[in-house]
Parts: sequence; structure tokens; C-alpha cells
Amino acid sequence: MSSKRQGSEEKKKLKKQIDVAAGRKKAAKVFKNAKVINVFTAEIIDGDVAVVDGEIVGIGNYSGVEEIDLKGKYLAPGLIDGHVHIESSMVSPREFMKVVLPKGTTSIVADPHEIANVRGLEGIRYMMDSSRDLPMNFYFVLPSCVPSTEFENAGAKLMAEDLATLIDRRDVLGLGELMDYPGVIEGRGDILDKVLVAGDKIIDGHGPEIKDRDLNAYRMAGVKTEHECSTVEEMENRLRLGMYVLIRQGSAARNLEALIQGVTRENSRRCLFCTDDRHPEDLLQEGHIDNNVRQAIKLGLDPITAVQMATINAAECYGLDKVGAIAPGRLADFVVLEDLETFRIHSVYKEGKPVQELLTKLPKNRADTRWVKNSVNLHGVSLKDLELQVEGKEIRAIKVLPHSLLTKSEHLRVRLDQGKYYSEQGEPLLKMAVMERHHKTGNVGLGLVKDFHLENGAIALTIGHDSHNLIVIGDRDEDMLAAVKEVENLDGGIAIVSRREVLAGLSLPIGGLMSEDSMEKVNEKFKGMLDIAYDQLKVNSGIDPFMTLSFLALPVIPEIKLTDMGLFDVMRFGFVDLEVKE
Repeated sequence: MSSKRQGSEEKKKLKKQIDVAAGRKKAAKVFKNAKVINVFTAEIIDGDVAVVDGEIVGIGNYSGVEEIDLKGKYLAPGLIDGHVHIESSMVSPREFMKVVLPKGTTSIVADPHEIANVRGLEGIRYMMDSSRDLPMNFYFVLPSCVPSTEFENAGAKLMAEDLATLIDRRDVLGLGELMDYPGVIEGRGDILDKVLVAGDKIIDGHGPEIKDRDLNAYRMAGVKTEHECSTVEEMENRLRLGMYVLIRQGSAARNLEALIQGVTRENSRRCLFCTDDRHPEDLLQEGHIDNNVRQAIKLGLDPITAVQMATINAAECYGLDKVGAIAPGRLADFVVLEDLETFRIHSVYKEGKPVQELLTKLPKNRADTRWVKNSVNLHGVSLKDLELQVEGKEIRAIKVLPHSLLTKSEHLRVRLDQGKYYSEQGEPLLKMAVMERHHKTGNVGLGLVKDFHLENGAIALTIGHDSHNLIVIGDRDEDMLAAVKEVENLDGGIAIVSRREVLAGLSLPIGGLMSEDSMEKVNEKFKGMLDIAYDQLKVNSGIDPFMTLSFLALPVIPEIKLTDMGLFDVMRFGFVDLEVKE
């Protein structure tokens, strides 16, 4: 279409919308008798909402060709997830959308960091192609740390020049979470190159426990958001520097209860919601951003403030002027609520159309999966790779914490009894291995873990944040090796083994991270695996075994982690020996 003709069509459309807004013509669709939640003024307005060509044109008293009588129900803007890794749902963007859209989420800011660590730019393009033409607003930030640090081997390495090839896309909002915060604070050249690529677009943060001058330096680099706050003090420190705080309620990291206490009338408009990493069962049973809103209200937050945090705050943070509010010129993305206090959803509309209808007419998936499959490339693993000589020695153990991505480093003296490790006090310890699975380097990092609790078996998976190497944990080497072999057979995924017998497996062929099946099917398998982990392997009931294990290899969240290159002390930001030497 020529620019002249396009301009003429746009002018015609605008004239029609203005005529409807002014009451000279009927609207295509009117939502009658609504209690409209006005997120600009924090009030509820009784009236009608007129929609033309998928956009809101007016609020007040309108008539339409089609009229939907809401009979006094509440009308909220479509919800926005300010930071999510779709890959953590273990399904494709298409299947993810089919679950969260009916729960009120009409827009997401996705960080394809996980698939990028496996397949680089091809992985990012797969996520973008998979989300194209779907009835949800998919926005992206470009992964800034692939790999997240220089202390692990990922499947790809993205430099500033690589990110520059995608930064000008309209659906790209900016730069994803800057995990290498020491590099930012030091002003390292390669990090600054990426910061400059973002230009005037947003830069997301990831800086747990940074404070004082270091936090000022981090902010000076242009970092605008933070989703890693775990205390009100951390939250307040960032708000005072003009940052936005994303209050996260994921599967492993659940910070909402702690942080919501710090939300006040004065600072609430700088706070928004995100899920970050959320597993299928939580999405299906508890919900998505709607769950954040419900939990916040239950904890005493004003319901309209909670709606603001789930809508306009996120839109303003990320510069999304077409979503996040019910006002002329915004997309007609609505959540109809039976009740505001319980946030019980009656129905959801995307650009004025009921989402259940839209989900029956989805376009064909055009994404090419060839570049994101066959991603498990190990260098012939054997029992020798799992050998560990630490009996009688004092070692650094990784202590897992319930419902947290944080770990603690504990110094313990180790004894070996019939192939199993124990502390001097008799506490069981598990062996953990991280195996490089992208380039057949043969790298294997070994360590011991406390308070994971697993008996007579092993768990292996290719979800290993952030470089997504193969992680295996167990109390016998033979079971660990069998679990590794089964994950190879699955072309990536999760395997549980006990006494050398495979008890369950979940294939995740898209980058070793995602399935092509529906979330319901994935969840059915996954839930069965959770039951096996808890009931048969006796895993600590206070942790999600798969999510927790996947983050034990992430060397940017304190205090101690394990990569394919060895044991990593996040506080020192360097490798340490497994054995404590005087």
C-alpha cells in the first residue's frame, strides 16, 4: 500500500473514531452499564465504553451497533506482566498465551533470555516468530547477558553488535535484565557497549543486594527497573533513585508478601507486578498476574491500587501508550470482574473481542523450530566424570532455602557411608553436577548440596539457569548417570531415576526448555513427576525440586552456586575450591 493511500485510510479511520466519540455516529460495540476502573484517577466511574476498530473511543453515555450489558460489573484494563521468561512455563509462546489470556493478561514484556542462552539470536527470533499474529500483545527486551557471566559456558554469546540487529524492532522495548552488575558498576567496556545499544529504550535491572554507591553507579548506567528485591529496604532504596520496582510472584521466588508491606500511597505508582518464572501448575491453578492482584488485595492493599500496579504502572514504566488503561485511544483490552475485592474474573476481551472466541480462531503457527531443536550435545559422560574425593575433608556446601532463589554457603566436614555423603553431624548431602551440554567441551562442575533431601535416586534436567547446561543431583552416581542418559534420549527435558530405573521423563525438545504440547498436557506429566519427587524420592517439601535445582547453577544470585566450570561464590564474584583450605 502506498504511503498516500495508507495516510488516507488512517485519516478515514480517525474521522470515524472522532465521530463516534463525539456522539455523531453509533459505535461498532459498546460495553454498557460498566463500573469503569479509572487507573489515572484511582476512582470508579459508572458509564458505557464505546469501541471502534478495536480501540476505545469514549467513556460516558453511548449507543452501539452491538451492545454488551455488563449489568454493573467492574471493567478493568487488560493486565500486564512486566517481566516474564515464557520458557519457564515449559511451553511455546502460543501455548503460554492460551492459558494466561483468559486469566486477564493481555500484554507481556518477555525476556527470551533462556532460549538465547541456548541458541542465541535464532532463539530470540523463534520466540518473536512464535508470538506473531497471536491475540495478545507480546513485547520483548533483548537479553543483555548471554552468557550471564564469564564463569560458565552457554550455547551462545551475544555482543552489542548482535543486539543491535534487533533493537530497532517496534516490539523490542529495550535491553533485558543486566545480570552482570559487577561489570556494570566497574564500567566494563563490553557492558557499556550494550547499554549504549539500548539508546533511549528501557534497560531492565537484576541487582540483588546492591546498595549505596554501587547502586548509584548501577542506576547511572540507565537501569530503570528491578525485580530482584526481597526486602522493603531494597525496594525503598531503588524507588528513591527513580527506579521502578517489579513485585515478583513466581514459582520459586515469591516476594509479594514481603514487598507489598512497603507499597504506600506515595510510592505505589512506581511499583508493578511480574511473574519472572512461573511453572505450569501454578499458572493453571493459581493464575498469572491476576494471582498477584488477588494476593496483594488479601494482604491489605487497596484494590484499585493493585489494579494500577497490574496495568497503568507497567504501561508507563515501559512506555506502552496503547495499553494499561481504559481511555480514548487505548486498545479495548478489558477484564470484566464479578467482584473487585476478590478479583473474580467474569470474562476477558482483547481489542473488544471475547478471548474465548479468539482462541478458537488462532492463525497457523509459522515459527521454524529447526534451529532450536537437537540442543543436547554432551561429551560422552561416564561415572568417572562424577568422581569426588572429599571424604574426611571440610568442604563448602550449597544450602538451599525454602521458596527462594538465594542459597547459603556452609562449611561442613564430610564422611562417606555406602556411597552416600553426610556431614559430620549426620546430615545427608547430595552430589550435584553441572555438565556443559552445548559444545561438547566435557566440562563438569561438581559440588555438594544440603537440605534438598533426596533418597535413592537422581533428578536431571536441561533447565539450568541461565546457561542451561545439564544439571543432575542425586545420592548415588549410578542413578545420576542414568538420569543424564535419559535426558539425552528425550532431546532435553527432565528425568527422574531411582535404583537405575527411569521413573518418569518430560521431553522439552525446544532448546531443552519447552514442549510443543499444551500446558495442560505438560502439567499433567510435570505434576506426576513432582509427586514422584516428593513421595518416592522424599525431596524436601519446602522447595520446588525442579525450579530450585534449575537455579542452583545461576552465578548471579547470592550466595553460592555451581556452574560447569566449578563452585562459584557470588559474594566474591569468583570461583572457590570445594575443599576449604586453611
